Amino acid sequence: MDVLLSDLRARVLMAHVGRKSLYIRGGGTKGFYGLPVDHDAVLDLLPYAGVIDYQPSELVLSARAGTPLAQVEEMLAEQGQMLAFEPPHFSDGATLGGCIATALAGPRRASAGSVGDFVLGVRLLDAQGRVLRFGGEVMKNVAGYDVSRLVAGSLGTLGAILEVSLKVLPRPACEITLRFEMDEATALRRMNAWGGQALPISATAWSGGDGTGCLTVRLSGAEAAIAAARAVLGGEALADEEAWAWWRSLRDHAHPFLAVRSLWRLSVPAVTRPLGLGPTLIEWGGAQRWLCGPQSAQRVRQAAALAGGHATLFRAVSVDEARASGVFHPLSTPVAAIHRRLKNEFDPEGVFNPGRMYPDL
Repeated sequence: MDVLLSDLRARVLMAHVGRKSLYIRGGGTKGFYGLPVDHDAVLDLLPYAGVIDYQPSELVLSARAGTPLAQVEEMLAEQGQMLAFEPPHFSDGATLGGCIATALAGPRRASAGSVGDFVLGVRLLDAQGRVLRFGGEVMKNVAGYDVSRLVAGSLGTLGAILEVSLKVLPRPACEITLRFEMDEATALRRMNAWGGQALPISATAWSGGDGTGCLTVRLSGAEAAIAAARAVLGGEALADEEAWAWWRSLRDHAHPFLAVRSLWRLSVPAVTRPLGLGPTLIEWGGAQRWLCGPQSAQRVRQAAALAGGHATLFRAVSVDEARASGVFHPLSTPVAAIHRRLKNEFDPEGVFNPGRMYPDL
């Protein structure tokens, strides 16, 4: 066991014995996401970095949590491969561990799958200093749960992610981005209609307001399939550099609509009609909707719930707003019970990131 891991274990054991809390941090690029954590010390995983194994022919990569996300993507690109869920960086310094802990995905998520869909296994440091392995070659679960996938999106509340093994995919042979002028209702109808057809759509995004807007569609795949799809869809093609910059701005929230301090994310069925909550940016074929600017938490969450979805205060104006409104949608009683059981299984003393997801977890 290397020196870095021994040091991490020692710090966790000291916190556990002393009933102290630890805030798990990597590159810090996603520190805004979730509720603020009142902690006694920081467990820094940034030095615990490095690619452990990469087998391009097997489409599998394993790396430590502190490994820069940019390094992973560069290594994959050299082999014509990629992280299919298109994870956001937000800024320089994003790490693989933070990518998995937040489980945030970019524009390609609706067509490729979620972060958890690509997690093959994890190595986790629990609150008692134990190094646990889930998934991969060793199949070990807790109470019937697929822990390797549950860790994705847990925001460090179950333990510190040490290593992760991921399935990767080949990069598309060809891509083209099309743009259409249309209002929100028309865009939703088009996205849902196209989603039911055999079209190589890898991403969609609509933004606008006051009855006007623009739908942007990315096609990915074989050149012949893209040519045939373009003939069906029509639209105006963007230059490659412009298209790359557009999707990257959406992924990393450099787009003006998303680069704000008050931002709500709604997850609803793709067929949901316009919600009438003000200027909106829509992704994932209609399933993900962003609202910017001051909003009533009750109004937003009620609208999402009525549509059969949920709402997240993705980026709050202040700590007070995050605590008053809550970041994540309130849990139903059965789901909350499952969360508490998992937390008690891995971290009964509340050492790791207490309250990051919900005040009582």
